[in-house]
Amino acid sequence: MRRPVAVVTALVLFGEAAGIVFVNAVLATVAENQNMSLAGMDPEAMSTGTWVMGGVLGLLLVLCGLVALVAGIRDRSPGRAGRVALIGCAIVHGVLGALTVGLVGWAAFAFMMAVLALLVLTLVTYGSGGADSGGNGSGPGNGNGAEASAPAPA
Repeated sequence: MRRPVAVVTALVLFGEAAGIVFVNAVLATVAENQNMSLAGMDPEAMSTGTWVMGGVLGLLLVLCGLVALVAGIRDRSPGRAGRVALIGCAIVHGVLGALTVGLVGWAAFAFMMAVLALLVLTLVTYGSGGADSGGNGSGPGNGNGAEASAPAPA
């Protein structure tokens, strides 16, 4: 069950990345065409900042999607950096989900919580990377007959 969940998580994150880039492109274009300013800020700086923010957020979502996709294809737990990226992505989705209730509506909240659930399910199903969860098998009971022993008490 964990392989399909990881692949679906990756596909959803790729779609979300495209959506984020599209929304930021529309916002940047509107700010530039309307020559809008916020508290005297240069409209060109606002447009450029919106383009950069959309690109960076899109890249981060694609990175998290690639981590989930590689985990699903290899059927192995993501490495430490991959797990940190997925955890960070889950935290961001939780916070943004809480904000979208009041700003956008319940449909956006439901989408954010669905993505959060996929991220958490991907993280939980792959566990911490032990031998039985598809990790590198470096923990106790790694299958080679050598069990780790605790140091003797003093």
